[in-house]
Amino acid sequence: MKDPYTVLGVARGASQDEIKSAYRKLARSMHPDVNQNDPGAEDKFKDISGAYDLLSDPQKRARFDRGEIDAAGNEHRGFRPGTGPYGARGAYRGASGNDGRSGGFGRFDFESTFGEDDLFSEMFRRASRGQGGPGAGTAGAAGAGPRPVRGQDAQYRLKVTFEEAALGSTKRITLTNRKTLDVRIPPGSEDGRSLRLKGQGADGSNGGAAGDALVEIGVKEHAFFRRDGINVVVDVPVTLQEVVLGGKITVPTLEGKVSVTVPEGSNTGTVLRLRGKGIPQENGQRGDLLVRLGITLPDPVDPKLKTLVKKLKDPETDPREQAGMV
Repeated sequence: MKDPYTVLGVARGASQDEIKSAYRKLARSMHPDVNQNDPGAEDKFKDISGAYDLLSDPQKRARFDRGEIDAAGNEHRGFRPGTGPYGARGAYRGASGNDGRSGGFGRFDFESTFGEDDLFSEMFRRASRGQGGPGAGTAGAAGAGPRPVRGQDAQYRLKVTFEEAALGSTKRITLTNRKTLDVRIPPGSEDGRSLRLKGQGADGSNGGAAGDALVEIGVKEHAFFRRDGINVVVDVPVTLQEVVLGGKITVPTLEGKVSVTVPEGSNTGTVLRLRGKGIPQENGQRGDLLVRLGITLPDPVDPKLKTLVKKLKDPETDPREQAGMV
C-alpha cells in the first residue's frame, strides 16, 4: 500500500494548493491517453488519483495522519486486503466500486481541479463515461455510440444593388450543397455585412446539428449615389442660369425622381437636404438625401454667354482672396 504523500511527491505538511498542484502536474504527465505505449501508466494514474482523493479531503487526510485509516481509506481494525477504494495492489477503485479499468474517475470534480475548458478535464469526463480520451476515436468504449458531429458552415457572397442594400430586399440563392434559400437583406445593410442563417449549412452526422449558412453582402457601386453614414449623397449638375436665377429641377432618390427648388444665387457645392430620403434605420428613422449642386457650362461655350459675361462688370471682390487662399 503506497503512501499518498509519496505518490504525489509532497511533504506531510503540504497545503491543499500544493497537493492540488502536484496532482495536476502528475495527472497531466501520467494519464493513459498521453502514455499509450506504457502498459503501467493506467495503474500509476490510478495510484495518483487515489492519493489525491484521500489528501484532498481534509477529514480523510486527518484520519490518515492520525493512523485511524490506511492509504486505501480503510479502518485499521477489520481491514481486509482487496477492499475499500483500492485493490490488493493499492490500485484506485472508482466511485462505482469497480477496479477502475472501465472508468473509475467519477468521484472527482474535474472542472474545479483542471478548469471547465481544460483538455484534461474533458479527457477525464470522457473516461468516466467509458468513451476514452481525445485519441480514442469517435467510437469510444463498448456501449458508447459515435459522437455527434456538427455540420460544416456554408459560405456565400451575395451581390446586391445600392438600393437593395439601402432599402432592404429578399434574394434567392443556391448554396454549394445545392440548398436553395430566400435571404432577407435588412434595410441599411452595408458592404461586407455577414448574415448567419442558423441550421442552413451542411447536415450533421451521428445526430449532430446542421451547420449555418454565412452570407456576406457585397454592395455594387452606384452610378451617382454614395453612402455617408445614414445619409445618401448625390452630385447633381445644374446650369449657370439655374443657380443664378433659381428654379425647379428634377433629382433622383432611392425611391424615384422628385422635384426640388434651387434657391436663387446658389453656387457649386451648395447642398440641398431632402429629409427622410436617406438610409432607413432599425428604429424606424431615416437619414437624409444630400443633393450637392455643381455648375456645368455648355461645351462648347455659347457665344451669347461669352458676350454676356464680357458685359458684366469686374467683381468687386476676389473670391480666392475672400476664401483666404491669396
